[in-house]
Parts: sequence; structure tokens; C-alpha cells
Amino acid sequence: MPFLSMLFSPIRDFFKKGDLILLGLCLAASVFGLALIHSATQYQLSPGQLISRSVIIQAIAICLGVIAYMLLTFVDFQLFIEKRWRLMLIGSILLLLLLLSPWGVARYGNRNWIQIPHFPMMLQPNEIVKIPFILILSLQIIKIQDRGYSISSIPSVMQIAGFTVFMLGLIAVICHDMGTCAVYIMIFAFMAWTAGVKLRWFVLVGGGAVLAVVIFWLFFLPETSLWTNFRVMRFRVVFDHSLDPLDVGWQQARSTLAIGSGKLFGQGYLQGIQTQSASSNALPVRESDLIFAVCGEELGLVGCMALLLLLSAIVLRCIWVGRHASSPFSAYVCMGMAGMLLSQITFNVGMCLYILPVMGLTLPFISSGGSSIITLFAAMGIVSSVKARPMPSWLRDRSHV
Repeated sequence: MPFLSMLFSPIRDFFKKGDLILLGLCLAASVFGLALIHSATQYQLSPGQLISRSVIIQAIAICLGVIAYMLLTFVDFQLFIEKRWRLMLIGSILLLLLLLSPWGVARYGNRNWIQIPHFPMMLQPNEIVKIPFILILSLQIIKIQDRGYSISSIPSVMQIAGFTVFMLGLIAVICHDMGTCAVYIMIFAFMAWTAGVKLRWFVLVGGGAVLAVVIFWLFFLPETSLWTNFRVMRFRVVFDHSLDPLDVGWQQARSTLAIGSGKLFGQGYLQGIQTQSASSNALPVRESDLIFAVCGEELGLVGCMALLLLLSAIVLRCIWVGRHASSPFSAYVCMGMAGMLLSQITFNVGMCLYILPVMGLTLPFISSGGSSIITLFAAMGIVSSVKARPMPSWLRDRSHV
């Protein structure tokens, strides 16, 4: 029938051209995360309740994410961003500004969420904006290179760094979220390095930033300020775990205790002492920020290694697609997506292991969060769209010469 043919034709095209390996890895990680969320929310269930609301929302978000992945596979993002980058930039700014509206919700000192009335899940603009940030930054890089300028020249670095600083400033002022800012910095560094920015720039900027923080901390920061008592303490407790174990270091102390108690094979799924406890002294924010600790407690070192290998495979797949991309723009986009995932994985796991400060960052594809999981699948759909547009045969032949 013509109607059925029209309906199933895009699906057939997706299975021919889309990146099924990447989709399979993302689905496997999401199902793994869904199982951990189910365990982490058992203590919230009322008598007779089988599944928590968080699990239901996560499952729906995964389904919507798969649809977004399939749809975005067919979009030519280079053509789109070249014509619509201004609209995308304005949309990103407006989305962040919505956090200042009555719909904006602040938690744990960060204003990261929008709660639309009667909408089943909260939106995280700073998660969504990562995608246009990567696309626009990729466009900036190729425009510089197309004009014949060195990407390591002062004007070029100032141009791409200026856009990054602008976005960081918006997020810092509106969201007060240092974790998200750190991810944006890592995305920029990953893409800039891939584009060919010289090492001296990273040494100069990184060293200058560290020196500025030290000078500000030693000479301009009052001892009684909120910054010293809270945000700086997050860094200090990493170096001295006994400094404030009952306040600033509480989350990480419980996390390392949970991971350590899991040993090699864990205490068993749905059997973790802290994970299944409803006590206020048990593992906090276990379905989101500290879900890696849930994995460590119930599935042990073996479970944690399986989880990290799965997430690493997604990152490596993004890099592989970028290495075989049909254009520099597509390659930079894939590397930006890989940098986004790698930085969030590193920061979240480092936080859970008490070797990095608490940043409020979730573990990609694993932690609870509807808008986050949809955004991640959309980002991977863009990588799939790169895979769906292979390098022309004549250019591919010359690339091996």
C-alpha cells in the first residue's frame, strides 16, 4: 500500500544509513541506567507500588530520545547551521533567560531547571544549549580555516574563545553552576585541540587561569565569605577528607563508603545497604549525581567496569565517526560531542570517588533526568547524521594516498 510504503520508507532508510552501533550502545547504557534508577528509588515506593515515577519518566524519555535520534539522522546540520546559526544562538540565549522567569527552579544553589505548569518533567536549558554551542563553535572554526587563517593565530583564538566565554558568562550569571561551566570549557578544549590550536595556548590560558584563581583566593577573598565557606570548601575537602566530613564532604564520604562496600561483585542488585535505606544518613541524590555509587555498592567493581566500558565505547564511537566524517565541520561536531560525554563521565565518576569536587553533574545515559536523556540521544543523533553522510568515493580514495 502506498501509505504504508511512505510510512516505513524513512525507517528503512534509517536502518540503511543511520549509526545502528551507536544507537545500540546508547540503548544499552540507558537500560543499564534505568535498572540502577529502579534500584535507587525503591526506598521511595509506597506499599503496593512497583515502579517509581522517576523510572516511568526515564523510560518515556528514552523512547522520545530514540525518536529524536532517528529524526536527526536525516538532518544535514552543516547546511542548517550555516543558514540558521543566528536563530540558534538567539534561541539558546532566550532559553537560558527563561531560568530567570517564574518557571525557573533553583536546587542545591544552582538555577538549572524550568518547571512548565502541567508538564511531566523539568527542562534543563544548560543541557539543551550544549548542542547549539558545539554546532556554532564548529562553524566558527571552519569559517576561520576557509578564510585561510591559522587557527592558532591571536585573532582566531580570540574569536572562538570569545564565543565560549560569552556562553560561560551567561551560564555562570544565570545558573551559578560551576560544573556545567567546566563541561563547556572541556568541550571547547577538545574541539580547539582537534582543530589544531597549538599547545602553547592551552599552557598559557590554563596557567593564567590557575594563577588568577590563586591570587584571588589568597588576596581578595574574605575568610568569612559564602564562597570560602561553601564553594571553595568543595575543593579543599578533596585534598583533606577530614576537613568537613559532616557537611561539605558528606555526599562524597557516603559515596566512597558505598563503592568500597561493594568490593568485587557487589552486595547484589536491590540489596545495597545504603541504596535501599530510607534513612537520612544513607546515600544522597542516589538516582542522579551519585548513581555510580549505587552501581559500585550493588554490582561491585565488575559492574562499575562494565558501566565505564559501555560509556567509553560510546565516546570512542563518536571519535571514530568524526575520524571518518565527510567534512571538517562534521568532524569537529563529533569531537565536540565526544568531549561533552567524556568530561561529564570524568567529572561525575571523579566526584563519586572523592578525587574531584562536587559539581552537580549527572552521569550520561545513566542518571535520572528526562530532558538530559533526550538531549543526549539528540546529540548522538547528530553524530549518526554524520555517519549517514559518508565521504565521497573520490575524496575517500585520495585520503588514503
